[in-house]
Amino acid sequence: MSLLPLTIRDPEKPQTLEDLNVVYEDGIFVQEPTENNVQVVRVEFNPTVPHCSLATLIGLCIRVKIERNIHHRLKLDIFIKKGAHATEEEINKQINDKERIAAAMENPNLRELVEKCIMEE
Repeated sequence: MSLLPLTIRDPEKPQTLEDLNVVYEDGIFVQEPTENNVQVVRVEFNPTVPHCSLATLIGLCIRVKIERNIHHRLKLDIFIKKGAHATEEEINKQINDKERIAAAMENPNLRELVEKCIMEE
């Protein structure tokens, strides 16, 4: 199962996350479905700089885009590539916490940013 290409624009640049090598095929790990028929997908991404202030937004965009485009039971884990960001542990917690994700998507400004980044042309 390939998740790329999933067109997600960088929040600050005109290129896609794939164009900038923020997301890349080698960073996608798919496990066979469990006995409950749930497939586990882990997506690793690499922010362009170690202090990227938009890494949480990028992770949220990746999550929303995949969840909207995969139509079967899925456990999705999204992580910053090990050593690629100054606050990777905190960001990893945020983008994998269902309550924080739901709260973020209730914010109209944040939701609009996500929608702009994941919008198909």
